[in-house]
Amino acid sequence: SGRKPTEARASTTDAEARIMKFPDKSYRPGYNVQFSTDTESGIIVGVEVTNCGNDQGELPPMLEQIEERYDRRPEEALVDGGFASHDAIDKAAERGCTVYAPLKEEEKQLAAGKDPYAPKKGDSPAVAAWRERMGTAAAQLIYRLRGQTAEWVNAQSRNRGFQRMPVRGRPKCRTVAVLYAIVQNIVQGGKLRAEAAMHTG
Repeated sequence: SGRKPTEARASTTDAEARIMKFPDKSYRPGYNVQFSTDTESGIIVGVEVTNCGNDQGELPPMLEQIEERYDRRPEEALVDGGFASHDAIDKAAERGCTVYAPLKEEEKQLAAGKDPYAPKKGDSPAVAAWRERMGTAAAQLIYRLRGQTAEWVNAQSRNRGFQRMPVRGRPKCRTVAVLYAIVQNIVQGGKLRAEAAMHTG
């Protein structure tokens, strides 16, 4: 095409890391850490670390990880919009898991007088059902649980110093993430046992 090719960029300190956009809007080498949390107990039930900058393909592998660990599948998954690719919703439905996730440009569609909850051309049955579901008050109420679990667990990890990986390489980074998950579960487990003792005492 005659255009100057994009300069290849790679981390000089960690070959497995990838340049990612961070919450402070900067770009630097990093990893994508995923915690899957039980909404009722606040216990982390799944951990993964990838070098992919987006979350679109992460839901199905996490469901498989949870099933392998607990020998049962989650009936519902509350995820942010980054996880809600049509393929992920279809694969979750195949596993008997109902996805709750915000619709893309929902407010923009409503402002334009369009119905974001109506099926779109090319939607699979699972995707069409997801759109319709997210238009209900019940689904929106259920989705609020995500903020008090997923966001809370992430904040707890940051408060404990999980801001920067102290190691290099994806396997070692995953080990660090698992250690933070273990700490979270020990602390939360202690609170749950104390609450149970108060109710039975």
